[in-house]
Amino acid sequence: MQQRKKIGDLLVDAGVLTPDMLQQALLEQKSSKLRLGDLLIQHGYVTEDQLIQVLEFQLGIPHIQLYRQKIEPKVIHLIPRRLAEQHIVVPIRVEGNKLTVAMADPLDYFAIDELRMSTGFRIEPVIASKDELHRAIKRYYGLQENVDQIMKHLQDRQSAESDQVVAAEDDDSPVVKTVNQLIINAVLAGASDIHIDPQEDALKIRYRVDGIMRTEQSLPPHMQSVIVARVKIMANMNVAERRQPQDGRVEMDIQFRKIDIRLSTMPTIHGEKVVMRILDLGSVATNLSNLGFTERNLSQFKQCIESPYGIVLITGPTGSGKTTTLYSALSELNREDVNILTIEDPVEYQLQGINQVQVNPSAGITFAEGLRAMLRQDPNIIMVGEIRDSETAEIAVRAAMTGHLVLSTLHTNTAVNAITRLIDMGIEPFLISSALRGVVAQRLVRRVCDRCAAAYSPGMEERQLMEAYGMAVTAMRRGKGCDACGRTGYKGRVAIHETLMLDDSLRSMILQRRSDNDYRRYAIEQGFIPMLNDGLGKVASGLTTVEEVLRVTKGDSSLSFYENVNKFS
Repeated sequence: MQQRKKIGDLLVDAGVLTPDMLQQALLEQKSSKLRLGDLLIQHGYVTEDQLIQVLEFQLGIPHIQLYRQKIEPKVIHLIPRRLAEQHIVVPIRVEGNKLTVAMADPLDYFAIDELRMSTGFRIEPVIASKDELHRAIKRYYGLQENVDQIMKHLQDRQSAESDQVVAAEDDDSPVVKTVNQLIINAVLAGASDIHIDPQEDALKIRYRVDGIMRTEQSLPPHMQSVIVARVKIMANMNVAERRQPQDGRVEMDIQFRKIDIRLSTMPTIHGEKVVMRILDLGSVATNLSNLGFTERNLSQFKQCIESPYGIVLITGPTGSGKTTTLYSALSELNREDVNILTIEDPVEYQLQGINQVQVNPSAGITFAEGLRAMLRQDPNIIMVGEIRDSETAEIAVRAAMTGHLVLSTLHTNTAVNAITRLIDMGIEPFLISSALRGVVAQRLVRRVCDRCAAAYSPGMEERQLMEAYGMAVTAMRRGKGCDACGRTGYKGRVAIHETLMLDDSLRSMILQRRSDNDYRRYAIEQGFIPMLNDGLGKVASGLTTVEEVLRVTKGDSSLSFYENVNKFS
């Protein structure tokens, strides 16, 4: 076939394939039903990325990443599911009489002709990987069929009660399938949150993957009420209440994994927004050595938590992995000869052998009241999920001074900020200097995808930045983008840290109410490694990129201590 041979000729011309390999593949193709491109990939003669690059550069056909495309339901309807699955294609957008279609083989002229006759549009192909296309067909067409059925239901039911009826139907109903599919897709994508955002013209479904938000689906706005009703029913929430925020929880088994989902609703001008936080109960790290600590930081952190008394704080913004670090520390300390109690809001992961208490303000169990009660339970170690107010802070500090080891989190940007934050909360400096053992500040940066990582020579600005912090590097790593990482070049996350240990001189400075700058200058003189330095060290090790480290650290006030940073961010 002409287009098949053309693909082979292009690969030969590009030096990716030898003429002998092409001839052997063409001979085998006659007795098989495989396309030439599939046959070449199957035999390992070329990779899918090489095939895409040749088509893109030799023919000028654009290569797109499907997950970044906003595809409207009306566009999906233009190509029947049968044709989409037969030719492995997904329609992207319509412009005049032109329909842009993502294809694994943009030189399949038979497929293009059939699509043209079926749709009546002139077909303009773009390239996408086959795995991405299969996932998109399953996601868009499977979901769209359910959406169409839901819309048909809603046409005959206009009252508020009908939303509840539709949402409460059996497991084979379209709305149940739709919500379940959204959750399953999120878990498989490694998302930490699902956001159901009502907008004026659409209902946006967004996932947070590796800390970055992305729009996964755009549904008709009329579906907002029935989708939210279904979510509320799953979490045993009040479906009729739409004016007040609500919280709920649901557990699901997805592909042999137990998933805990925390739900929160918030009324907005366009309807109720829902956030579903996904907790994979089987994936929590329980070993400190798996958290990305350097040897020095890990040694100092262990020294802090092995103290018989005192308070140890983990700081950072929301979503920086503080709770995971706390749980890992508790797992490290969990022994038969110690009594460990925790008070959390909520209890995210259940730890064997540890007594965990859920905050319940309606029953009078706040952080402060729960902490007071814990002190009467003869604990050796207390974990407070978060220090949010001065009362909790004072009880925690005084508990640390009376023979208890207290672990907790605090929302500050840097380790030294924790000292000032406690003073601002009304804790006397003499209490802080006596009780505080150490502070760990952390962030999460995206990890370079191991599957598509490639070495590259850093540019002048990157080299200058690394050299400014004593790291001379000639090569770095970054991901080129593949199906495993969703074409982002990143897969998973790793933490960057800074660990502040208190010594007698620093305690004296706290008593004098010195500034954060003074604390940090002294700490650096004593060998303190700031978070930016730790992050750049992980760049030099090939774990992440300069862009990622600057993305999560450039807002810190601590950067005022460093030179030459602004020009790189």
